[in-house]
Amino acid sequence: MTDRTDTIIWPDLAPRRTGRTGSRLANAPARLAGLLTAAAALLTGLAPGASANARDWSSLALSGPHTAGNLAVYFLHGPSQPGPVPLTLGEALKQARVVVHETGNVERLEIENTGGEAVFVQAGDIVKGGRQDRVLTVSLLIPPRSGRVAIGSYCVEQGRWSRRGAESASRFTSAEARMPSLAAKRSLYARKVAPGREAQRTVPPRRPLGGTRAEQSRPDVQQRIVTLNRVPGTGARNEARSRQAEIWADVAEVQRKLGANLATSVRSHVSGSSLQLSLENQKLAEAREKLAGQLLAHGTARDDIVGYAFAINGRINSVEVYPSNGLFRKMWPKLLQATATEAIAEQDAPAATSAVPESDKVKAFIAETARADAARDRLNADLVSERRETERTIANETRRADGTMVHLSILAR
Repeated sequence: MTDRTDTIIWPDLAPRRTGRTGSRLANAPARLAGLLTAAAALLTGLAPGASANARDWSSLALSGPHTAGNLAVYFLHGPSQPGPVPLTLGEALKQARVVVHETGNVERLEIENTGGEAVFVQAGDIVKGGRQDRVLTVSLLIPPRSGRVAIGSYCVEQGRWSRRGAESASRFTSAEARMPSLAAKRSLYARKVAPGREAQRTVPPRRPLGGTRAEQSRPDVQQRIVTLNRVPGTGARNEARSRQAEIWADVAEVQRKLGANLATSVRSHVSGSSLQLSLENQKLAEAREKLAGQLLAHGTARDDIVGYAFAINGRINSVEVYPSNGLFRKMWPKLLQATATEAIAEQDAPAATSAVPESDKVKAFIAETARADAARDRLNADLVSERRETERTIANETRRADGTMVHLSILAR
């Protein structure tokens, strides 16, 4: 099998042209239209000819199951979107190309992309440091030289509100782990933007298409600030507090289950409530590597894998879908680590010997979600969140305003 670099499209950096402007462009002479299209592609980062059509993710092919212990994994196969593959948040933090700022608000952090590549952030990512570890609540693409972009968060370290050891209290240093709890992930999928209250954005001034590269990279041209936090108000605040309490309870339950199944406490003496530090427990790491090691190679066996689903103890748990194989490959080790951790936590469940679901059941799980009506919230000028709910599933999908997929997650109820 030959290696292939698969790619996705990231949000553009220029205001979109719609309505009358687009009509005038369509009626322009072919030569002028071609020049403007090429120039717009250069300025926005959108490859000429790239498709803006949304992928019908319900029609993706499915393979599997691949099993290890009480865990079964399935893979979704389909074409990759064109365009450069973004950095993951973990990669960008390691390379010092992004800064995750502490804001002093438990429910809100700020991410600043200082580099020249887009950065993908996935709901459920855990960031370590600041005044307390947090889990992020929405999937985004952060454009190059973004300025500070606000993002919703919840605390996964109850009690601490100061610097921990030698860590910075003003920044977060890593994003190597994900939320390993279905119940907690459900809580993350609260509505992040109230209907009719769209996020705020500063739009850079219009610049000539023939501007120099130096001019195009000026901070006042490139910088945008997008507000993605929850809308203030008594109802929203009460809901946020309720969900925060649910997540703290879920974290404590995960720690309890892991400790029981590993026959040792996973709570850290440095900060007993920290989920991140619990996930770094040595005995847990050894058990996780043993389980994940049986499945890791399956996720890189084909270059058309764009997502996966998994079941624990015979029950379908979650589905994650990405725009490209390139992004999936980057995320796969981290996804599998969280999946294996969740499976370890559930090893003593009464249903641990249940039959592995057939692939047709997983297909039906996805298809049922695809048929549901979508409630849409605009996250910012570039991104839209689509939420679907059925009797069995909850799905959140982030798309660009032109319909291009950014990320899809489906959870079992």
